[in-house]
This record gives sequence, C-alpha cells and structure tokens, in this order.
Amino acid sequence: MMFVSPRSYMLLSLAAAVATIVLKTWAWQLTGSVGLLSDAMESGVNLVAALGAFWALSLAAKPADRSHHYGHFKAEYFSSGLESVLIVVAALAIIHTAIDRLQQPQPLEQVGLGLAISLAATLLNGLVAWVLFRAARRFDSITLRTDAHHLLTDVWTSGGVVLGIGLVKLTGLTILDPLIAIGVALNIVIIGWKLFHETASGLLDRSLPDQEQQLVENVLASYETDDIRFHALRTRVAGSRRFVSFHVLVPGHWSVRAGHDLCERLEHHIAGALTRTHVLTHLEPIEDPKSWDDQGFRWEQG
Repeated sequence: MMFVSPRSYMLLSLAAAVATIVLKTWAWQLTGSVGLLSDAMESGVNLVAALGAFWALSLAAKPADRSHHYGHFKAEYFSSGLESVLIVVAALAIIHTAIDRLQQPQPLEQVGLGLAISLAATLLNGLVAWVLFRAARRFDSITLRTDAHHLLTDVWTSGGVVLGIGLVKLTGLTILDPLIAIGVALNIVIIGWKLFHETASGLLDRSLPDQEQQLVENVLASYETDDIRFHALRTRVAGSRRFVSFHVLVPGHWSVRAGHDLCERLEHHIAGALTRTHVLTHLEPIEDPKSWDDQGFRWEQG
C-alpha cells in the first residue's frame, strides 16, 4: 500500500480509529466487560491522537518562510508528545475503571460475540500499525512512528483483554477481567514514557544518531589531507530533516572558486549519503590561528 505523503497515512489511521471505536463500544455493551470498556477508551485516545498527528504533519509540510527559515519540521514533535501523554492518560483511566470493577465484580454476558468483535478490531489495528511502521521508515517521520506504536499498544491491550475475558469464561473468576486490564495498562504507561522521552530529546535538538554521525565523519576523513582539514562539526535532527554544519580549512592562497568547489562536493556527498539533509559549510584559511579558535565545543562561554 502506497500513499503520496505522511498525511495520507494519517487519514488511514483516522478511519481505523473511528471503526475500532464503533466495534469495541459494541463489544463492551454486549459483554459488560471493564476490559473491553478500557479497550474502547484507548481507541478514543487513538482518534484524538490521529487528529493531532494529521495537524502536525500538515504544519510540518509547509515550506520555510520569513519567520521559520529552517521550515516547520519540529511540529511533528508536538504531535508525538501529545500522543505519548494521551497514551499514559488512557492507561491511568483504564486502571481507575478496573479498580472500581475489582471492588464491584460483575458477570459477563454474550462473551463469544463480544470477543469476536474485539478480535476484528484488533486485527484492523494491527494491520494499520504495520502499514504506518513501513511508512515511518519511508518518510523518516516520528509522528507516523509514534502513531504506529500507539496502535500497537492498542493491539496489546486488546490481546490482554481478550485473554482475560477468555479466562473469565473458562474459570468463572470475574476478578481476572480487571486484573489483566490493569496489567496491560501498566505496560502502556512504560511505552508512553519511552515515546515522551524520544519527543523531548528531539525538541532539545539532539545530534544525529551515532551511525549517521560516524558516516559524516567518515566522509570528511576521506577528503582530509595536509592542506584540507575540518572542525566544528555540529549536527541536529528536526522531525524528518537533518542539519549538518562544519568548518572547512584550506590554504589561504586557494582561489575562491577552488574553495567553493570543494565545499560543493562535500555538501553533495553528505546530502547524497543521508537523505533529507541540509549541509552548511564555512570556509577558512588553514594557516590563520583565528580559524582554529572555534573547535565546536565552546558554547559554555556564551
């Protein structure tokens, strides 16, 4: 399945969220299971999160303007941050509802039909999560990846709920329904926290992953000679975009064209090796001591 942009994938996620809300609410009404109620609540969070993700991707797709010279790519982090918080909120709501059911156990009804409906919704979420994971790798989008994780947590939630209801039917122990719902909710809290940490790291302008950082350093090393040196390498990630900057030191007697041609080769080489990368170079005379003042790690001096 192929779509032309990350936003089109979010439309798929929105449609899946609406469909699973309808299915899981129906299953809950049939059975009276607190586990299925928590499952339906999780799908409601999916819908809100997908709406936020669609907005963020729409904003991130806007071109650079006078107020945002580097574009709007960081909008994706606001969406992933919202979604990670919503995951935790949904998990806490599930725990609250399950505790009430622990105090007041209730028998389940029409279990077979309710489980069948819940499984259909689970399969739908699993399929959409798989599609979104593939799209996240294709577009290098944290928003799509976060939404895929969110849907995957919904799949795990549904799996735990179905298991719990099945055990209740086999053993007659109604307490298993809320206990399994609580266990699944705690797992969701952990996943939500991991996603929130990734979002916070992105907002703090984290550098490229180690593998990509090493790739850039290897490219520079392949050009380095006695007359050509590099320093002040800085990298950062903003949504699906990468930014790389460094200083290029060459002999002062070089012509402007020679220095410019070298910088052009470097920029094209790195941009070709790392997709969606903006490369900025700064040319300096290698024999001038002032050229060596900024080695790239002196921000603490202001």
